[in-house]
Amino acid sequence: MSEAKEQRNLELENPESDSDANAAIAKTASVAESSSDNRNAETPSGSEPAKEGNAGPASTQKDDIQEQMLQLKAERDKYKDIALRSVADLDNYRKRMAREKDEAIRFANASFLERLIPILDNFELGLQAAKASGGQSAVVDGMSMVSRQLQDFLTSCGIETVDATGQPFNPNIHEAIAQEEDPEIEEGHVIRQLRKGYRLKDRLIRPANVVVSKGLKAGKEPANAGATT
Repeated sequence: MSEAKEQRNLELENPESDSDANAAIAKTASVAESSSDNRNAETPSGSEPAKEGNAGPASTQKDDIQEQMLQLKAERDKYKDIALRSVADLDNYRKRMAREKDEAIRFANASFLERLIPILDNFELGLQAAKASGGQSAVVDGMSMVSRQLQDFLTSCGIETVDATGQPFNPNIHEAIAQEEDPEIEEGHVIRQLRKGYRLKDRLIRPANVVVSKGLKAGKEPANAGATT
């Protein structure tokens, strides 16, 4: 009892020390509250970067997916174009082969006919000589019949004779051997044909040898210019 009384008496004697202790306790509590408030204030701001950090990889992944889609579309367009070109090339190849096959069939005998035509020329020359010397004999009649058969054979094979006499000179089917003045034939037209020309459908086998008119020479008048009616 005596010790408690002494401590109480000391407290009553030193009121300032008690107030200092209370002030120290209050200051400590205030500092603790301030620290707690600061921690609470920093917590939301700290959570926002965490959200941004989580959103970053998702955005990058989305960009990667879009880039892959663009690459896939480009590859699709590339292979689609290749496929279309391949189909077009195959179609052109089929058409070309069909055309070449048709031409091969049409002109299969061209080489044979080209070698036969000179023989026919010589035969016709012999026929003309026989007609000029012997008149209408049995030999001439037989040669004429053979000549007609050869002509029919060539026609059945698609061979056509190039008709040149009196026609305008055409360098695509005619071969000019000479030029002559002729007041009756217009300049640039065929006066006469020296050798027949032949063509197989639309292909020329041999041009016709012709003589072409130079027309009337300058300064000359036609022979019938002064004639009266």
